[in-house]
Amino acid sequence: MDIDSLRKLCLSFPHTMENVQWGHDLCFKVDGKLFAVAPLEVAPVRLSFKCSPENFAQLCEREGVMPAPYMARAQWVALEQLNTLPDSELRELLAESYRLVWERLPRKRQAELQRAAGKASSAKAKKASKRTSSKRKPAAKKSRSTKLGKSQ
Repeated sequence: MDIDSLRKLCLSFPHTMENVQWGHDLCFKVDGKLFAVAPLEVAPVRLSFKCSPENFAQLCEREGVMPAPYMARAQWVALEQLNTLPDSELRELLAESYRLVWERLPRKRQAELQRAAGKASSAKAKKASKRTSSKRKPAAKKSRSTKLGKSQ
């Protein structure tokens, strides 16, 4: 997986935002809470992310994976290379990282984010509907006699 694929994957999760922090680290967050960090410059670590306590223990035993500096106490791991793990496994682990952070948000905040996303998608749908409906030809009007049909 390269940085562009990583970015595309992380941004595909609902309510995800990205920003560059600490000078050169690309951070992926949900409601301001980190779930993955990738340095944009050469560094000893290429990607860090949150994982479950079980996965943390198992992953740290693998070559090229280590407890993430400063974040290990919160069950974050760091990969020395983006290709340390197979792409399919890395996708699953990043999805788990997102889910773990999402689930720690208060239920009320989760509902607010989902409502806001629903309103945004609804507004987009209305806008698209207006564009397509303005291109349609108006339907022919039926005369009153055909509307009433046999009742006359």
